[in-house]
Amino acid sequence: MQEAAVSESPVPAESAAVRHATPSVSSVGVWLIGARGSVATTAVAGCAAVAAGLHPPIGMVTETPPFTDCGLPTLPSLVFGGHDTANCPLPKRAEELTAGGVLPHGLPSAVHAELAAADAEIRPGGPLPGDSRTDEELIDAFAADLRDFLRRRGLTRATVINVASTEPVLSGVDEGREAAGSGGAASAGGARLPASSLYAAAALRAGCPYVNFTPSAGLHHPRLAEAARAAGLPYAGRDGKTGQTLLRSVLGPMFAQRGLAVRAWSGTNLLGGGDGAALADPAAAAAKNAGKERVLADTLGTVPEGEVHIDDVPSLGDWKTAWDHIAFDGFLGTRMVLQTTWQGCDSSLAAPLILDLARLTSRAHEQGLAGPLPELAFYFKDPDGDARAALGDQYAALLGFAARLRGGR
Repeated sequence: MQEAAVSESPVPAESAAVRHATPSVSSVGVWLIGARGSVATTAVAGCAAVAAGLHPPIGMVTETPPFTDCGLPTLPSLVFGGHDTANCPLPKRAEELTAGGVLPHGLPSAVHAELAAADAEIRPGGPLPGDSRTDEELIDAFAADLRDFLRRRGLTRATVINVASTEPVLSGVDEGREAAGSGGAASAGGARLPASSLYAAAALRAGCPYVNFTPSAGLHHPRLAEAARAAGLPYAGRDGKTGQTLLRSVLGPMFAQRGLAVRAWSGTNLLGGGDGAALADPAAAAAKNAGKERVLADTLGTVPEGEVHIDDVPSLGDWKTAWDHIAFDGFLGTRMVLQTTWQGCDSSLAAPLILDLARLTSRAHEQGLAGPLPELAFYFKDPDGDARAALGDQYAALLGFAARLRGGR
């Protein structure tokens, strides 16, 4: 078998020139994988609404005082595009989200022009059933879409952010074999790259920073490890922290710091919409739960008994309910219980974080930073690098990162 083509240098000289060219305009791109989904639609509509002064930037950490004068791209400077296999136009998707109570009444019409402009920049994703292209051909096609976006819109740079549905956990990964033979069928003894890794490889090839807001493989696929190191680009991930795990990253350190012994920590997630449907697959749910378990292991020093169960409840739409039952021992062995209930709108929780990550990663790219950005662990369940899992520690690291970005001005 030949070595996989994606393990070779992912960034040709042409894309490197794009990455290091002197900026002619201040606009920067945000290329969303899953660009017609709920999170992406909410991010595009929300960016337009905040930029126009229609709504305050609630939930956007980069709009708080510590991030003033960090050189972050402004919200009006962000230009959106992306890949998706869905066909529903963004203005229509925004109307559906309004009907579901996710977006405010009247917002889709108020930002219709911005939604339509972003929708015009969405290109077909894949691979779809029947697509005969090899992994290498798909990566080339996706990278060409990115380069075209950069050139046509006169962008100084673009950050690729994966907000697509969760993929199953990889199993039996073949790290060093060709992904596909002629015609796109999996080679004997090898396996196709998952879609998230195809898009990640395309980002590297086009000279674009990459953020993985999902628990899918993305750049974590072992066959992309060398390409990620060689690309000289910043990247961050994975699996955005918006609800249950956000609470765990606060409560875990609290129990540890107060010397309270946690005996069991069990949870249930009720999800609707695309996430609920995707996570009904046990393999995809296992990918999601891995990050939740890591937070407890890192903050408590052990993994208490108990599991997280994820149930698909289609009638909930874009809303989710997360319940945790925590059994712990107090002084003299007194047994006690803490229960928490988190009810929230996943898209509204995630969208401001997407805008934060786009701005922070773009600024890091502008300053020439490369490799994983563990300082962005504040946003993720399963962050890159050796980042600590306690939210307070992560926020301190994020503030240090802000100071670093500010120092480069």
